[in-house]
Amino acid sequence: MAERVPDSEREALIRALQGAAKYAAVPLATLADIADHALRHERGKAALKTAKAKLHNVIADYLGDPDYSAASQQIDTAAGPEAIRVACAEIAAAHASTRERLAILSEFYPRLWAITGTPHTLIDLACGLNPVLIPFMALPADACYYAYDIHPARVTFLNGAIRQLGVGGGAERRDILVSPPEIRADVALILKEVHRLEQRRRGASRALIDAIQARWVLVSLPTRGMNGRQDLRRSYRNLFYKVMAGSSWPVIEVEFENEMVFCVEKPASPALPPQGEG
Repeated sequence: MAERVPDSEREALIRALQGAAKYAAVPLATLADIADHALRHERGKAALKTAKAKLHNVIADYLGDPDYSAASQQIDTAAGPEAIRVACAEIAAAHASTRERLAILSEFYPRLWAITGTPHTLIDLACGLNPVLIPFMALPADACYYAYDIHPARVTFLNGAIRQLGVGGGAERRDILVSPPEIRADVALILKEVHRLEQRRRGASRALIDAIQARWVLVSLPTRGMNGRQDLRRSYRNLFYKVMAGSSWPVIEVEFENEMVFCVEKPASPALPPQGEG
């Protein structure tokens, strides 16, 4: 049984993390969760070093961000559907994960919706800039799109962008591991995140998949490293099936040039309308 960490030590580590300017925007719940897990194995400077390494992976500043004020204006002033698509693709290119998806965008969502059906309620977990690709998803006019991320400036931008792009829903600042969303959805997206979630806490991604109230959970992983040279298909496929060990849920694999998607079909939940959240 793990030794109980004194509250004073836990609070001191959280304060030390809060004192670093680069972590000032991280939700307290995230800092507390990472501190708790670091202190289960280490103390003092070693725990602080571990916690900072986890936070670096969670924040992922190295993936990039646009000027959010300019991006909102760019969508707002785009005239017509094609201009909006061009603007959204340019915004998405500012973030490494969505930039990589642009090369396969014409086939990405059509092939996925061919398996799941076109969703009316969609949740996007640790979403990054993926919601700006709504114009490429061919969602129905009454669709609701709920996005979750921990970056406050990104969430503020996405909350407006989702409405600008003509669907219901919105974006919320939330640590999805600490507090998984409770909205019932047709499809949940966890795109290129599971390998990072497992680095933060082993087993976290399976607990999240179990908690999500969606008929389909689409988990994607990159097929190549960020340098474009390392082939990750075998190692990340093994990672996914290790995460899902013991599950009887059917999985359909869809492989693209630079991203592979594991479509997990969960048992049908009772037919209840989606519940909006604060």
